[in-house]
Amino acid sequence: MARTAVVLFNLGGPDGPDAVRPFLFNLFNDPAIIGAPGPIRWALARFISARRAPVARAIYDRIGGRSPLLELTRAQAAALEEALGGDHRVFVAMRYWHPLTEETVAEVAAWRPDRVVLLPLYPQYSSTTSGSSIEAWRKAAAKAGLTAPTEAICCWPTEPGFIGTVARLTAEALAASPPGARVLFSAHGLPKKVIAGGDPYRWQVERTAEAVVAALGVPGLDWLVCYQSRVGPLEWIGPATDDEIRRAGADKVGLVVVPIAFVSEHSETLVELDIEYAELAHQAGVPSWRRVPAVATAPDFVAGLAGLVRDGPHGRICPAACGRCPIAGGP
Repeated sequence: MARTAVVLFNLGGPDGPDAVRPFLFNLFNDPAIIGAPGPIRWALARFISARRAPVARAIYDRIGGRSPLLELTRAQAAALEEALGGDHRVFVAMRYWHPLTEETVAEVAAWRPDRVVLLPLYPQYSSTTSGSSIEAWRKAAAKAGLTAPTEAICCWPTEPGFIGTVARLTAEALAASPPGARVLFSAHGLPKKVIAGGDPYRWQVERTAEAVVAALGVPGLDWLVCYQSRVGPLEWIGPATDDEIRRAGADKVGLVVVPIAFVSEHSETLVELDIEYAELAHQAGVPSWRRVPAVATAPDFVAGLAGLVRDGPHGRICPAACGRCPIAGGP
């Protein structure tokens, strides 16, 4: 039987305080993040990572000094491997910290698969996330001589298992909240110039939220999409999550916050949402606050990922109306 290697892509995160600065350097040295020429980008990445490292260390100190993302992604890999069966093996490749793309390419090559499926753990496509990871894989695989036929699942913003799991978790949070609570679908933001350049991320985030609302089936539900994690001087897409929290306080409505673009817990959920934004909600007078957990290894979600792998590129869930995924045909 054909051996299929499945590669789960994620951002990665520092595994201790000493890893924070090199992790940030790798992030800002990515041409998908800073599009300057190589030498200039390297210098900017070195400067920014040195400047931001103390702030980032303080963030990670609040969750044990390290990111939990690798451990959680490996749990998802194990669950997916079990769902797929013995002719599949699931690998993890992180973009900015270990196991880095080159390390995972070597591991996959040593396993000698007949087929490789690249599966970003970003439901919505962006050139800064899925696009960057897939491009890095292509370059590393070519350099290593990995020639097995390779397919990429570009995006899956309305995959039924994902949508159903988010809807179930959101319904549970709504049931535990006072009547009339507002749902904030919070996604990581992007600079406006990225979206203006044709990136479909925002469009796909909105489609995900609409699909969850449809699955909830709550008449008159008060909901909106907003964006968190702004950094730097550029103008970012909005509305901003913190602004919407303040508005909810002024409106005296409770909040149910859904991390709509994250499938695992990490600093943006455990610190930014659970600590910083929860404190902001209290200060703003928001009468109730509930944060929906990430989908993690929920069975329906894992089953949905397994279906994407089995169906290959012809079964991907990229909405046809998007028309802007540059990798829709696979590598």
